[in-house]
Amino acid sequence: MDGTVLVADDDRTIRTVLTQALTRAGCKVHATASLVTLMRWVEEGKGDLVISDVMMPDGNGLEALPRIAQERPGLPVIVISAQNTIMTAIQAAEADAYDYLPKPFDLPDLMKRAQKALEQKRRITPVVAKTAEGIPSDKGDLPLVGRTAAMQELYRLVARVMNADLSVLIVGESGTGKSLIARAIHDFSDRRSLPFIVAQSGDLQGADGPATLLARAKGGSLVFDEVGDYDEDTQARIVRMLDALPDPAPRIMATTQADLSVLMEAGRFRQDLFYRLGGVTLSVPSLRERVEDIPLLADHFLTRAERDGLGTRRFTNDALQLVRAYSWPGNVRQLENTIRRLIVTSPEEEITRAEVEFVLGNQPAIEPLRRGGEGEKLSASIGRHLRRYFDLHGGNLPPPGLYDRILKEMEAPLLEIALDATGGNQARCADLLGINRNTLRKKITDLDIQVTRRRKLM
Repeated sequence: MDGTVLVADDDRTIRTVLTQALTRAGCKVHATASLVTLMRWVEEGKGDLVISDVMMPDGNGLEALPRIAQERPGLPVIVISAQNTIMTAIQAAEADAYDYLPKPFDLPDLMKRAQKALEQKRRITPVVAKTAEGIPSDKGDLPLVGRTAAMQELYRLVARVMNADLSVLIVGESGTGKSLIARAIHDFSDRRSLPFIVAQSGDLQGADGPATLLARAKGGSLVFDEVGDYDEDTQARIVRMLDALPDPAPRIMATTQADLSVLMEAGRFRQDLFYRLGGVTLSVPSLRERVEDIPLLADHFLTRAERDGLGTRRFTNDALQLVRAYSWPGNVRQLENTIRRLIVTSPEEEITRAEVEFVLGNQPAIEPLRRGGEGEKLSASIGRHLRRYFDLHGGNLPPPGLYDRILKEMEAPLLEIALDATGGNQARCADLLGINRNTLRKKITDLDIQVTRRRKLM
């Protein structure tokens, strides 16, 4: 790796680790905790790559992107942020950041992205980046938060498609936030000042139903809500409407919790409509698929309830563990409603495990997540997750190097869990896995594995 990297982060540990890693890779590094200093370096012509945090003591890294683009067109910027929301990902994309990574980030992954950015800078002719002007400043409260890989990949896809001239099909279970994704695509797109219309099946009835919808939507966004529930006549009306869209045409989106491919095979959903709606498919994961985000969401809802005047509350550790273990069939919507009920009914500032058990006891599916896969073969479970990973990329293929990346993703947690189960005893762990102890030690080093978890930078 060759080049000069400017690192801006108010966390000394992150600055030190990145400086050491980049220096070992052959780069020159200038590191600072000040956005003002970073901008001075940029203005002086220093640096071939910028790695910057968002929240700095003297400014916002995202707001600095247009200034960096103006001063140094073509200078790549990798944004790293602990603000794991869709807003951050979209702002980074809108301001033409080279890449965006949530904290905690994987150091080897960041190094690969930095190398790619440096190589690309040498190959391309600089172009002036877009500015972030016009992004709504009041959208930070969207409950689309999550640091898991599934949510971060979803955020990146939303950022890529928000201004693309393609229809969008948003799939996911009830309560996962499909409507919020559709709204976010509209609110952060170039159509944000135009109407956002959510159509129900009844809105398409009658001879003038489709025409009325198009007149309301104008050149904005038109969303067909739960399109899998539409009857055959309604589906036919949509096909005819999409084949004769006016100019300017609205952005077409649709949401569904049903598997439309299954409905097509059963003859209950039109194939021609499926292909008209599915220009890009976005899959919204259930809470069962992103368990690590539950504490983050819980904290978000507690904070929002406090702002709404419902009082200050926090979960005890035991209570939060139960919230995390619940299966949440109603997903994010059920989680929010449950937390708001606990805030109202809890007499003390701390919400106890007993109070959570009482509230959840009156709801369906109070079962630990570990029981969710009973009877399913491991290969089937892995296949389901891999299929979903491919689906997240819409009509595009995942980045190259998939084989090694998937093996690493599977190998690391296997070793972590085995080490944890054997109390960190490497001899016992090697015996459990059926590998040589020296092989285990090498894998621990190569994968940056500690006794209980892979090394992450907060």
